[in-house]
Amino acid sequence: MTDPAKLHPATLAAQALGAVDPVTKAIIPALHPSTTYLRDPDNQYRNGRVYARADNPTFETAEALLSALEGAATSLSFASGMAAASAVFLALEPGAHIVAPKVMYWGLRKWLNGLARDWGLSVQFVDTGDLDALAAATVAGRTKLIWLETPANPTWEIADIAAAAEIAHRAGARLAVDGTVATPLLTRPIEHGADIVMHSATKYLNGHSDVVAGMLATARRDAYWEKIIAVRAGNGGILGTFESWLLQRGMRTLAIRVDRACRTAQSLAEHFAGHRHIAQVLYPGLPDFPGHAIACRQMQGGFGGMLSIRTAGGEAAAIATAASVGLWKRATSLGGVESLIEHRRSVEDAESPCPPDLLRLSVGLEHAEDLIADLEQALARAHN
Repeated sequence: MTDPAKLHPATLAAQALGAVDPVTKAIIPALHPSTTYLRDPDNQYRNGRVYARADNPTFETAEALLSALEGAATSLSFASGMAAASAVFLALEPGAHIVAPKVMYWGLRKWLNGLARDWGLSVQFVDTGDLDALAAATVAGRTKLIWLETPANPTWEIADIAAAAEIAHRAGARLAVDGTVATPLLTRPIEHGADIVMHSATKYLNGHSDVVAGMLATARRDAYWEKIIAVRAGNGGILGTFESWLLQRGMRTLAIRVDRACRTAQSLAEHFAGHRHIAQVLYPGLPDFPGHAIACRQMQGGFGGMLSIRTAGGEAAAIATAASVGLWKRATSLGGVESLIEHRRSVEDAESPCPPDLLRLSVGLEHAEDLIADLEQALARAHN
């Protein structure tokens, strides 16, 4: 294959790095369900694989592709996004201080507030969009990790990755970025100074709502990364063979799916901005969105397929709107080919910063006019 560094990410994804089976010449990667591998006669493993909990050529395909897309040194796949994210924290020493966003995926926030503290980690939540607050919370010699999520679920705040990286590195800390929503097609955090990038691969990377998976990519393979590898193997948080194969298959259409979702989400945001039944549209692609300027600088090719609306009639109207859709699906998750709507506060816990009148929208591959029409009739019914 042509030098990957010279190819567009869409080409890399579509061809899965151009891999061809050396024996059969098949252009589609094979599944390798074996859990174990043959030793050499002298009991060595010169092929580099020992046991499938740590080594499997099937999940190596998706990992190599993510590394190319992120500009990373190497990558790892996990059994879920939570398994990937928690591995980043479990590889730290007990007592480590962590700075995390106030607005972030609620499941990870809950984990940080509970099991992470039980592990002995010190977690401080701040508005990571406020660089002064982020710098004040980051203590040289004590803070070991800053965690960002951008755009941040479910209100889509934008964090300045380059500025956060400077703050982290000045304090001797690492910067990890949840890039699930942006995907490497829109933002490559390592190029902006991040050390680790996490993806809930269940979402856009797989893109078909049929696999639960997580992935990590690293700027360098150092001692900390080796600990993350050990956490994955020791905790057994590996992805199954068939799921790994489905993940790499989904990644091959990533570019076309993300492009379509971005264009449709932009259309929806512009259509409903100022709508009589909507108090606010939250989307980084709108010029009056607080993080729009930063998004323009660090997002290329679109502003993502996620947006949220806050209904003019409050929480009751939001719930009634979700109950009245016909085309949108009322379901948790995002990044699939089908469009999803969710009253997010009903899902999150009592400490959630999510406004009660907010509906989270994950834009799929349907035609924009159909999605708009369905949401229009649902809003009309809910506000009558």
